[in-house]
Amino acid sequence: MKPEIAVLDIQGQYRIHTEFYRSDTADNTIILVNGSMATTASFAQTVKNLHPYLNVVLYDQPYAGKSKPHNRHQEMLTKELEAHVLLELIEHFDAQYLLSFSWGGTAALTALASAPRRIKKAVISSFSPLINAPMRNYLERGRNCLADCNRTQVGNLVNDTLGKHLPSLFKRFNFRHVSTLAEHEYAQMHFHIDQVLTGDQQCYLNATKSIEIPVLFINGAWDEYTAASDVVQFARPIRNSQFICLENTGHFLDMEHKQASHISKIALLNFLKPHASLFSRPTQHMSLAL
Repeated sequence: MKPEIAVLDIQGQYRIHTEFYRSDTADNTIILVNGSMATTASFAQTVKNLHPYLNVVLYDQPYAGKSKPHNRHQEMLTKELEAHVLLELIEHFDAQYLLSFSWGGTAALTALASAPRRIKKAVISSFSPLINAPMRNYLERGRNCLADCNRTQVGNLVNDTLGKHLPSLFKRFNFRHVSTLAEHEYAQMHFHIDQVLTGDQQCYLNATKSIEIPVLFINGAWDEYTAASDVVQFARPIRNSQFICLENTGHFLDMEHKQASHISKIALLNFLKPHASLFSRPTQHMSLAL
């Protein structure tokens, strides 16, 4: 399964590496939004779960992955700028669905608050805008490691916290990736953490209340950093929101083990393609709120 590769110009401001997994049997297209320090490679399992039921679009942020060589990295990207890039890609690929992972949820929800006309449903996974004590500790430690450009500490921090439930092979890949990022990527992550820790969360939460399309929030029961209980409180004011907690999974959901991948696939396709009877069976490994 090879994607169609393109580097797209976003209004002369950014050059974005994209990967389009086309399916001859799919009627709809979904665009996936990376988490912090992640690239298109992070969605390998998610693509397998969604294709060929949907056309799937992946992309790298201007500062990361295969977009990195095409941009000059002269300014930090705010969540508003990342949302602008996302909105342009939604239009280009005529995407009807959106799925974000982890801190990709900030750009995704910011984009959704502007009511993009093409998007009909969205999935926000492993994300909470509410900064609880474990997440605050992680962010503050991360900010210090990034400021010092201490690559070993950054890699170990991610694996010891958000990635604690990943299998050992994935932890090795994760460490290698995170500890070899460019200095401008560390600077971008430091900037992002500052935005999160000092931003007006209430203003952000109020903006998301304007979202009217169906939104599914998915979190892992073992994830103490984007805790399910926090997400339920945040999701409730969004009129058409649903919430699913996946048992026996942490922050990285479908990457952590085969059963996690299976139940993640069922949760996604039940929401996005509810008339596909193959995915309509219930599972004891999910709990639904709202």
